[in-house]
Amino acid sequence: MSQNAQPLEIDVAELNAWRKAGRDVVVLDVREDWELATVALDGARHIPMRQVPDRVAELPADKPLVVMCHHGGRSRQVTAWLRQNGFSQAINLAGGIHAWAEQIDPSLATY
Repeated sequence: MSQNAQPLEIDVAELNAWRKAGRDVVVLDVREDWELATVALDGARHIPMRQVPDRVAELPADKPLVVMCHHGGRSRQVTAWLRQNGFSQAINLAGGIHAWAEQIDPSLATY
């Protein structure tokens, strides 16, 4: 794997470690507005899944881009689309915000 190659998926513990270490990573939350109003991850950029193709220019192609949703299904689809469209550092967050709330920050709401 080259230095810039990224895994297709990481878990919440790895993302938490990256953030604590100050790694330059963008977290893209592709959930709907109502979901974001229920619970959000600090510092995440929000673009609902259906808007990603129209707003792809807002995303960095030169750094790790961790894509998250509720449980990891929608984000897996967006990650695949991003990789097909030149975002070689797009990575799916396994388990999504639900896993983050359960394993990293239990103070967050779940739904």
